Amino acid sequence: MASDSKFRSYVSPLVERNASKEMAELFGAQKKFSTWRRLWLALAKAQKKLGANIRQGQIKQMARHLDDIDFKKAAEYEERFRHDIVAHIHTFADAAPRAAPIIHLGATSCDISDNADLIIMKEALQLIAGELAAVINLLGKFAKEYRALPTLSFTHFQPAQLTTVGKRATLWCYELVMDLQQIEHLLQILPFRGVKGTTGTQASFLSLFEGDHKKVKQLEKTIAAAFGFKKICPVTGQTYQRKIDTLITNALASVAQSAHKMCNDIRLLAGLKEIEEPFEESQVGSSAMAYKRNPMRAERATALSRFVLSLATSPPMTAAEQWFERTLDDSANRRMVIPEAFLAVDGILQILINLTSGLVVYPQVIAVHVAAELPFMATENILIAAVKAGGNRQELHNKIRLHSQAAAAQVKNFGKPNDLIGRLKADIAFSKVDFQKVCDPTSYIGRSARQVDEFIRSVVTPIIRKYHRELSRKGDLHV
Repeated sequence: MASDSKFRSYVSPLVERNASKEMAELFGAQKKFSTWRRLWLALAKAQKKLGANIRQGQIKQMARHLDDIDFKKAAEYEERFRHDIVAHIHTFADAAPRAAPIIHLGATSCDISDNADLIIMKEALQLIAGELAAVINLLGKFAKEYRALPTLSFTHFQPAQLTTVGKRATLWCYELVMDLQQIEHLLQILPFRGVKGTTGTQASFLSLFEGDHKKVKQLEKTIAAAFGFKKICPVTGQTYQRKIDTLITNALASVAQSAHKMCNDIRLLAGLKEIEEPFEESQVGSSAMAYKRNPMRAERATALSRFVLSLATSPPMTAAEQWFERTLDDSANRRMVIPEAFLAVDGILQILINLTSGLVVYPQVIAVHVAAELPFMATENILIAAVKAGGNRQELHNKIRLHSQAAAAQVKNFGKPNDLIGRLKADIAFSKVDFQKVCDPTSYIGRSARQVDEFIRSVVTPIIRKYHRELSRKGDLHV
C-alpha cells in the first residue's frame, strides 16, 4: 500500500484533474492567510498614518512575515480557540512579536476575512476574463477559417436551411462574449467591504480616532485603495452583503451555460462525424472498442458545467437566510461553494482552450449530408426557375410535390440516396432549369460568411486587442 498520504485521503478532482495551478493557488491556504496578513499590515499602516500609536518598527516586522506562515502552529491555535481569525492573529503575533499589541486593532473578523475573500475573488474573476478571451480568440479564428463552408443547420435537431460552419461557431462565441461582458461589469462594480467593525457601525474605529469621522472614512479609503478597489460597500452589517456572492456565482454559471451548449453541439457533430475534438496519437477512446473516438473533452466540460449550475443555487439561499447584521450559517457553505465554482469554471475554460485550439472539420462528410438534404431545400428555387422559363406555377408545384414524396419514400423506406434532383431532371417540365446553379450550396447560406466577418471585426477584434497578453494561454488537461 502506498505510503504517500495523498493516496489515502480524498483529493478534490477539481484541483487534481481540472483547474489550473493559478486558480488552485488563488483559493489555497497560502494565498488566503497571506492576504489576511497583508490586510492587517495595511490596517496598521493606515492607522499609523492617521495618528494611531503604532511604531514603524512594528510595521517593518509585520512586513517581513507576510508569507512565512506556520500552518501547524495556526492549526494548534484554532484547535484551542475554535476561531480561525484569532488563531492566525496569534500565529502572526508569534512571527512578529513587536507588532503583537496592534495586530487587528479595532477590527472585527470580517474586516479581514470578508475583504480577503473579495480580493481573491477579484483576482479569480480577472483570471476567468483572460481565459474567456483566449477561447473567444480561438473560436474567432475557427469561424474565420470556415466562414463560407456550407453545412446543415438544425432546428429541433431536424435538418433546416443551410448555414456555414463558421457562422455556427459565432453562435458559440457570442455567448462567451456576453459572459465576458458580464464579468467585466462585475469587476467594475465589485466593492471592497471596507473596515466597518463588529456590526458595520465603525464604532471601534471612531473610538480609536477619538470621534474623528473624517479619519475613520479616510482609513477605509486608504485600505481599499491599497488593494485596488475604487468602490466600497457604503453600508454593511458584520459581513458584506451576501448578495454579492450571488452576483458572482451567477456570472460563473452563465459561463457554464455557454460552455454546456457549445460542447453539446460539438458532441452531436462528433456523432454526425462532421467535427471532432482533438484526438491524440496514443489516446484511447474505449477499453473495449478500439475504434472509438469519444468526445471526452466536451463531455467533461458539460459535466463540470452542470456542477456549476447546481452550485449557483446555494448563494441566493444563503443571502436570503441572513438574520439582521449577521448569522454564521453562511460560513461553511461559502467555504465550499465559492472556491468550487471558480475552480470548476476555470477547469471548463481550460478544456475549451484545449478543445478549440484543435477542432477537426471533415468537409467531405459535411458535403454528403448537405447533398442528402439540399434537393428538398432547393425545390423553391427550382420552382421559381421553371416558372421564369415559362412554366405554370401551380402545375410545377404539384409535380415537385409528387416527385418529393417519391424521393422521400426511397430514402425512408429503402435507405436509398435522395434522387429528387434526378427525378426532376428527367421531367420535361423542368428541362430549362440550370440545376447546377440552383443546387449550389453557397446559394443557400444567405449572409452567413459576411456575418462572420462583421462579427469578428466588431466583436472579437476589440476583445483580442484588449486581452492580447492573455491569448497565448494553453489549456492543460490533467488526465
